[in-house]
Amino acid sequence: MSLCVVGDFAWDVLIRTNNDVLKGGDSFGEVMLTPGGSAANVAVWARRCGLDTHFIGKIGRDRLGDLAREDLEREGVVHHFIQTDAQLTGSVAVFVDPTGERSMVSGRGADFFLLPQELPKSVINRSTFLHLTAWSFFTDPPRTAARFAAEIARAGDTTISFDPASFQMIEDMGVPTFWSYVKDLGIKVFLPNYEEGRALTGLYEPADIASALAEQLPNATIIVKLDADGALVHHDGVQTIVPPATNNLVDATGAGDSFAGAYLAHFSRYGSPVDAARFATVIAAWVIEHLGARPAADARLARVINAI
Repeated sequence: MSLCVVGDFAWDVLIRTNNDVLKGGDSFGEVMLTPGGSAANVAVWARRCGLDTHFIGKIGRDRLGDLAREDLEREGVVHHFIQTDAQLTGSVAVFVDPTGERSMVSGRGADFFLLPQELPKSVINRSTFLHLTAWSFFTDPPRTAARFAAEIARAGDTTISFDPASFQMIEDMGVPTFWSYVKDLGIKVFLPNYEEGRALTGLYEPADIASALAEQLPNATIIVKLDADGALVHHDGVQTIVPPATNNLVDATGAGDSFAGAYLAHFSRYGSPVDAARFATVIAAWVIEHLGARPAADARLARVINAI
C-alpha cells in the first residue's frame, strides 16, 4: 500500500497571541516558522502513521525550497519536487487567536504553478491512493495539473481522496463552479469539515450534510469532520457518529490534514472507514493540543500510532 499526495508545500508563519491585537496596536505573542501546506501535511501524517508516502509539489529554487526537501526527508516522505526560478517557495500567514481558532492568508508561491507536464506519472501510477486538496483547484494553475493527476489515478484504478479545504474559497468560487471541477474526478473518500459541508450543501445538520454530499458523490465515503463533536462517517448509506477524543484546543492549524493522513494510513491497513475515522480523531485531537500543523511527536502520540 502506498499514498501519493499532489499539492502544496508552504511554510507557515504562525502568529499566536494571548489577547486581541488592536488596530494600530502592539502585542507580545509567539511567532514561529513551521513547515506546512495542506497537501504536505497530509503526506507527513500518513507517513508518521506508517503508510509509505510520496509527495509531488513545486518549490522555488531558494533556501526555503532547500528546507522543504530536508523537512520531508526527515519525515520519511519520498518527495518529487519540481523546482523553479520563476516563483518563491510558498508561504502562509497563520493567525491563531486566544481561543485556538486559526485564520490564514496564503501567498501565491511556486506551489500554485504546478503544470500537468511536470507530473511524474509513474509515481501516481504505482500508488494505491492519491490524495488531492481543493487548494489545487481554486486557481489554474495548478488546477489542470491536479485534474490530470486524478485522470492518471483513475486509469490505474487508484483510490482518490479529496479535502475541500476552505469554506471561504468555495463560497468565493461559487458552489456550482466548485462541483464542475470536482464531481468527475472519481473521488472515493471525501473529507470536508462542518463549515465546508455547510457551504457545499446549504444545510446545517451533519447528517443532512453527509447525505447531500453522498448524492453529489454517490461512490464516495463521506467523512464530515466535526471538531469538538468528533466526526460523522457516511458509508454505503449508513451513518456512524465517531465521538471526539479530547477537546483541549490550543491551535487548530493542520487538524483536518492530520485527520486525513491518519485516516488513509489506518484505512489502507484495515479497510474499515469507521475504525479509520476513530483513529484519525485521536490523532487530530493530539494535534490541536500543540502549536503548528506538524508538532514534534511525543511519547503519547507514539503510543497511539504504535497501537494500530
